[in-house]
Amino acid sequence: FHQRPTAPADYWPDNDLILAGRDLQAGGTWMGVTRNGRFAAVTNYREPGQPGPREERSRGELVRNFLEGGAAPLTAAHGLQAKSDRYRGFNLLLGCPGELAYLSNRDGEPALVEAGLHGLSNHLLNTEWPKVRAGRVALAACLQGEAIDSGALFSLMANDSPVAGCGPTGVDETLSPKGLARRFFIRSPVYGTRSTTVLLVGRNGKVTFEERSFEADGRPSGTSKFEFEVS
Repeated sequence: FHQRPTAPADYWPDNDLILAGRDLQAGGTWMGVTRNGRFAAVTNYREPGQPGPREERSRGELVRNFLEGGAAPLTAAHGLQAKSDRYRGFNLLLGCPGELAYLSNRDGEPALVEAGLHGLSNHLLNTEWPKVRAGRVALAACLQGEAIDSGALFSLMANDSPVAGCGPTGVDETLSPKGLARRFFIRSPVYGTRSTTVLLVGRNGKVTFEERSFEADGRPSGTSKFEFEVS
């Protein structure tokens, strides 16, 4: 939602090991990386009309807790699973060089993610939604060369054309008119794409974190890029 206050990606003043945007309402984040190569991201699990937990907590703290911790991704995922009923539906990716774990409070036990191409939207990892399939195909095309082109990845996520074959999404059409939820880039006065981030963690230990931000009408509002060596 555009009205929710956030800060753009930067090193956090209260913990400069963390590089991430920040939810200024609840204090967490949706995606971030640390100077020692830990990274995490969360997406919402789409379940319209379902009531939230009695004492609901922000899903962004799941990402923050992992970035602030030291446990290996799968170990951390098991620890977070024990508290997962405090949150609305979520998908969580927890990683460090050499290991990536996935946890959803709508999908049983945490698991390691195998090397390869994957897609995640607002259902479970690699759910065969048309948009997820189309995204994986486009991602594979971006990775054909020897070097990864960040510009091509940003172009993939900037595509605002409807994905063919998408059926009903379950999103309130007053919030997402004209099937906007069937696009990669969502432009709407109420909610939509506020930022797009490319995070690359190289085998040589080099981390590149680049973010592009957008206004509610889709106009670019800023770009930031950070590079560092894993320490």
